[in-house]
Amino acid sequence: MDRLYVSGGKPLLGSVTIGGMKNAALPIIFATILVNDVCILENLPEVSDIYSALEIVRRMGAEVEQIERFTYRIDTRTVRSNSVPLDLARIMRGSYYVLGAELGRFGRSATALPGGCNLGARPIDQHIKGFEALGATVNCNTTISCYTDKPLEGTSIYLDVASVGATCNIMLAATTAKGMTVIDNAAREPHIVDLANFLNSCGANISGAGTEVIKIRGVESLHGGTYAIIPDMIEAGTYMIAAAATKGDLTVKNVIPRHLEATTRKLEEMGVTVEEGDDFVRVSSDGNLKKVRVKTDFYPGFPTDMNPQFCVLLCLAEGQSKLTESVMDFRFKYTDELIRMGAKISVQGRDAIIDGVPELTPANVRAVDLRAGAAMVIAALAANGTTIIEDIHHIQRGYEDMVGKLRGVGADIKIVSDDIRA
Repeated sequence: MDRLYVSGGKPLLGSVTIGGMKNAALPIIFATILVNDVCILENLPEVSDIYSALEIVRRMGAEVEQIERFTYRIDTRTVRSNSVPLDLARIMRGSYYVLGAELGRFGRSATALPGGCNLGARPIDQHIKGFEALGATVNCNTTISCYTDKPLEGTSIYLDVASVGATCNIMLAATTAKGMTVIDNAAREPHIVDLANFLNSCGANISGAGTEVIKIRGVESLHGGTYAIIPDMIEAGTYMIAAAATKGDLTVKNVIPRHLEATTRKLEEMGVTVEEGDDFVRVSSDGNLKKVRVKTDFYPGFPTDMNPQFCVLLCLAEGQSKLTESVMDFRFKYTDELIRMGAKISVQGRDAIIDGVPELTPANVRAVDLRAGAAMVIAALAANGTTIIEDIHHIQRGYEDMVGKLRGVGADIKIVSDDIRA
């Protein structure tokens, strides 16, 4: 089993380049099924979730070819309906995007209930609500299937929760439906905009992405093309926090600064210096961190996927901070691991009360999920001594070459496999 050995206490200095956004790339990969043509996707991140998505599409009959390091050619003209490999679909939450894509192209789809990180109840009821409003019949037991015997028809759909997954799936299904579909209370995250931009580049007619109301005017068919995935704002935010936690000076390149505004504002509130450029941010800190209150929310609020990483920084701040989680259940499972490292955290429902400590201490800890794993890496980088992190497969799901990137800015971090340090 692979583990990470991190010898901390060293500032991160230099620059790191951010890869494509996993959460944007996943729906776009599955959207190629709906396109029914040849698509070239650029800036795909090298993470296990992306490899799984590409393998799902390949096993459904698509021709998938890597033509450059981050670029893939996907020809979905030979995709077979109802051919999703259930073993792969079960291990990743984003596999449910196949439903909207297949429903829009074939009028039917079936897949396993999605997996991914265990962060509590993340129901797909809003997806089902959208599919049924468009005219599909949906069955959900150990698998989920949807079908229609007549063309889908546009309609107005109000989402009870501004769900990213449901917004994407309804957009996919509605792209080739007859008439206009209006999604009210839609999610506004940058990856929603990226999916809409990709579909529009293939001939779709979608407006309003990035606002609460998205309008999709159905088209008869789509065409292929070339599209580059946007940079990953969560990866960028993770390195920004790592720089602050290690008293470093780090330039984070290939970013869209406006996507990082919620993280940037909280860092500045804590006394961290953040300089913004056209496509970079520079983060530096002297280690004098002020207490703050943070509440996660849907975009453009503070992202739930930054909760664990930011908690590490709050552990190092002077005084008592409060971190409120309003999006995901069970997000605070990682706090037991930080407590092993000397953190003082009390979880009370959706609130974590954090009393700052002068420093964190090395320990053996686990990556209990993807973002918690990143938090453990940040904590280990800040602690003086060697920390061992287990279950790092979670980290590899969503962070591209984290070890190599951190080594490039001065971190002492190594992958260990079968007791052999790599």
